[in-house]
Amino acid sequence: MNNPVNKNMGKDTTYRVVAMIGQNVKLLRKRRGRTQDDIASALEMKRSTLSGYENGVAEPGIEALVSLAKYFRISVDTLLTVDLNTLRESELYQLEHGSDIFVNGGNLRVLTTTVDSNNKENIEVINQKASAGYRTGFADPEYIKVLPTFQLPFLSADRKYRTFQISGDSMLPIPDKSWVTGEFVQNWDMIRDHQAYIILTLNDGIMFKVAENRLKTEGRLLLHSLNPLYDSYSVDLKDLREVWRFVHYISSELPEPNLPVNQMAGALAALQNEVAGIKAKIATQGKLFDTEK
Repeated sequence: MNNPVNKNMGKDTTYRVVAMIGQNVKLLRKRRGRTQDDIASALEMKRSTLSGYENGVAEPGIEALVSLAKYFRISVDTLLTVDLNTLRESELYQLEHGSDIFVNGGNLRVLTTTVDSNNKENIEVINQKASAGYRTGFADPEYIKVLPTFQLPFLSADRKYRTFQISGDSMLPIPDKSWVTGEFVQNWDMIRDHQAYIILTLNDGIMFKVAENRLKTEGRLLLHSLNPLYDSYSVDLKDLREVWRFVHYISSELPEPNLPVNQMAGALAALQNEVAGIKAKIATQGKLFDTEK
């Protein structure tokens, strides 16, 4: 049986691939707290064979690669082509929990985008009608290129932005149907607590929420609404697809004003007087009822 790491490769390339496979196996093994004896026993191979793989002095055959990939719940392609030591903690967590969402043919998360005639990044616009299609088409160049685009000169030319139309009142005082613009977040470790983000998920599509980053400790984001009538909830790392840091919003409506303290006190006093009047009226009616008896 031909060894997959030898096919169409020079000696130097073969050596690098074999070394990387060994480093990947060692990293995954140590992160699981397993010894070489543990893994060798589970895969029914000699410990010395596994040691040879980890040290880059032995080339694993296809059967060994498949066994190792299944044991660590990653793809053979990932084991062969991706240096796992270069991944962030959140990405490793994702791989260890059975998903290769971050890695595809050795490339980390890639954003599908468009540019104008001067090769400047466009700001693509996703309205409410397009939001359902965006959940499945966010990585499709054919879908992204037909989205309407515009430019905002006061935003940084070195960063990527996208605008989404929100629906509902969960983020009041930002009104329903507002256009919120976000800056693309490549490194999810940089998601800051108590900041607002536009988040694309596999199950729920586009959401606009205030986030708490618990990816490293719990593998999830805790999301809050500005409107206190809505409960907080969490999104698992495996369901995340894109994250955009809130930058600004555009709306044709003015937000509801917050009453000054003195106005709130006056409104409360008026309400208390009204309640007192109702109580007095009820008491008077009760006395009249007793007199009639």
